[in-house]
Amino acid sequence: MREYDFKSIESRWQAHWEKNQSFKVERDASRKKYYLLEMFPYPSGRIHMGHVRNYAIGDALARFKRLQGYNVLHPIGWDAFGLPAENAAIKNNNHPAKWTYENIKTMRQQIKRLGLSYDWDREIATCHPGYYKWNQSHFLKFFERGLVYRKNSRVNWCVSCHTVLANEQVKEGLCWRCDSAVEEKEQEGWFLKITDYADRLLDGFKELKDCWPEQVLAMQGNWIGKSYGAEVDFPVKESDIVIKVFTTRPDTLYGATFMALAPEHPLASQLSEGTEQESAVKEFIHKVRLQDKTDRLSEGTQKEGVFTGAYAINPLTGESTPIWIANFVLMDYGTGAIMSVPAHDQRDFDFAKRYDIPIRTVIQPKDEALDTDKAYAGEGTLCNSGPFDGLFGEEGIRKVGEYLEEKGFGKRTVNYRLRDWGVSRQRYWGTPIPIVHCDDCGMVAVPEDQLPVELPLDASLGERGQSPLPQLAEFYETECPKCKKSARRETDTLDTFVCSSWYFNRYTSPRDESSAFDKENVNYWMPVDQYVGGIEHAILHLLYSRFFNLVFNDLGLTQFPEPFARLLTQGMVIKDGTKMSKSKGNVVDPDGIIDSLGADTARLFILFAAPPAKDLEWNSHGVEGCSRFLKRAWRIFFDFNEIAKTASVDKNSFPVDLPTLVKDLRRMSHTTIRRVTEDIDRRIQFNTAIAAIMEFVNYLYAFRESWAALQDEEKNTPAMEMAICEAMETLTLMLAPFAPHIAEEMWQALDNKTNIDQTTWPEYIEALTQTDEITIVVQVNGKLRHKLSVAAEIDSEELKAKCLADPKVREWTDGKEIKKTIVVPKKLVNIVVK
Repeated sequence: MREYDFKSIESRWQAHWEKNQSFKVERDASRKKYYLLEMFPYPSGRIHMGHVRNYAIGDALARFKRLQGYNVLHPIGWDAFGLPAENAAIKNNNHPAKWTYENIKTMRQQIKRLGLSYDWDREIATCHPGYYKWNQSHFLKFFERGLVYRKNSRVNWCVSCHTVLANEQVKEGLCWRCDSAVEEKEQEGWFLKITDYADRLLDGFKELKDCWPEQVLAMQGNWIGKSYGAEVDFPVKESDIVIKVFTTRPDTLYGATFMALAPEHPLASQLSEGTEQESAVKEFIHKVRLQDKTDRLSEGTQKEGVFTGAYAINPLTGESTPIWIANFVLMDYGTGAIMSVPAHDQRDFDFAKRYDIPIRTVIQPKDEALDTDKAYAGEGTLCNSGPFDGLFGEEGIRKVGEYLEEKGFGKRTVNYRLRDWGVSRQRYWGTPIPIVHCDDCGMVAVPEDQLPVELPLDASLGERGQSPLPQLAEFYETECPKCKKSARRETDTLDTFVCSSWYFNRYTSPRDESSAFDKENVNYWMPVDQYVGGIEHAILHLLYSRFFNLVFNDLGLTQFPEPFARLLTQGMVIKDGTKMSKSKGNVVDPDGIIDSLGADTARLFILFAAPPAKDLEWNSHGVEGCSRFLKRAWRIFFDFNEIAKTASVDKNSFPVDLPTLVKDLRRMSHTTIRRVTEDIDRRIQFNTAIAAIMEFVNYLYAFRESWAALQDEEKNTPAMEMAICEAMETLTLMLAPFAPHIAEEMWQALDNKTNIDQTTWPEYIEALTQTDEITIVVQVNGKLRHKLSVAAEIDSEELKAKCLADPKVREWTDGKEIKKTIVVPKKLVNIVVK
């Protein structure tokens, strides 16, 4: 028997794939395409087994689809701009570009050692001018279409990274990259009008239903946050100020006993200026702005506030309503001001109880008594509501809304939680924004033929990481494209999520210098048929990519409604109780496993240890177990290889009446093909697919014992030899998506003239997967007492009689009254006794 020398096997096949460009693809209208993509990595230095899981999932699907005859596009690239490069540059006294490209080289080598089936000719890096030129081109197209604007706003400022963060990039009050505290400050910046596409982003869910995880769609839906209601004007008493409030329940207006502003609201400080409340208000605002916005909204957070000293007039009651500032009100939703109805909103109720604010019931439940110890938020009949008393539910909401519009107190409207995407970043390592500021002409777009505006690579970061661009005269000094007078180039760079919002299109034409992507190529390959990545990107990257695609649709650049047809969000790899990451110091480098046990072992374990969508607990013993399994598969394969390679399988030439051992071997082969095929293709459950292969290998060892006991004339029949050949081919091809190196070696050992990537996935024969016998579970009073093997076609009466007569079953029924016998065909019999 040949030794399983994984090192020479894996290096040989990796060299073969690279030399022969085995995974290089081109557009081919005569073939059905399949675009498989994993979210591209940030070049952070070295990959760990958490990364390997993402890549191995994608590669298994890509190899499987290739065997099914698809023209498979499976590219790789690098999300290469961003803060980590700048942070590392400061720490190591290195340049971000040098650090990034060194890391790309290291990670490329590591990924190639895993034997992943990438088309390396399509490799991209977003920090290359040939890529970010098109970021700039897209920005200008958005600019021309009125989807880009500049304004002052309160922004999230990371003190450590010296840059603005989008709301989505602030996690529990901390920067998503460096975990430093985030502050708010006034900043002028650039915004993309994603809000113009809010309804279309929601409408797209119809296309994605049953193809994307429900959780991701729910997260995006909640982030967009569409709600119907009314915008109501509350005049501030003894002032010209009017506070606009959005409410989804205008029918509760008569129950508003106070108003609450977000601490970030422009009026929050203004209303208390010059009053005895001024210092208390300022102190409270400062305190709340340091709190995480998610925590402020959570049910367990104490509802806190401060009275401004000002009052607003309720437009329906004419009452003076105290204006408070409250920690549970955010500027991110509605107008940042709410009318508070404590009788019918639990947060308002808790707040009112704490600060002894009146509570007035204006909605009576229809069929239940009102519990005054908590808020009632359901629909009901209006009471204490003047002319609207007696109206119920939706009718009350509609009538109050109509009255507000009739009297000019407000209007019915739709509100969104979604805010425009702030894309300005005050950092160096990013795409320069292609805008020139001219004293005479204002903001002027850089002409397309002057792109890219290149990032100067000879610039050095400031001592605290500040961008050098605002002080680099050779960068910012330019002339106005319109009037040709001296002008100043924009020194902000684009949020790196711009890079990742369209990169999947660039893979279809990675070297095209005349356009971001060729229309014929992009419309052949796109959308991505299967996208694989972490759920942490549900709102950021995935929502932005959908937005970009809709704009591209409107620009006539693309014609597919969604960029990702199917989405798989893989679980995390957990080690020492937490997510595997460099910051936690708990990573496992795949190189160590590849050196000691092989790439196929690393790939097999990461796919077998848990279903793809579930978290995986790292277990080094499990890795060793997968290594032992591959050795077992290798041994049993070579026990039969000499027979298998001399036989040829013609599925139509098997005799009708086969010996039992041959019949069982064929049944196991075809059952394994069916299980693996369905687990990969329908369910994407690699762990159960690999379990089926393991069961097949265990069966082959048992088969070997039975086969060895046969007479020579029984061993050497054509039917037996063909069945053995079929089984060895089955074993080899089933391993191919998961452990491709060992599979290729075994395939060649069968004297095949082509490689596995040039063959086709086997089809199972349904009739051969059926067994002549089935196992029936026998219960007595619902408890398992026995298992019986019976003929698969046995009828219910015969099955019942067989169970009742079985000696093992009678141990539990003799001497007892049988009340009834329940038969679940082909599964179980439950005997109820007294």
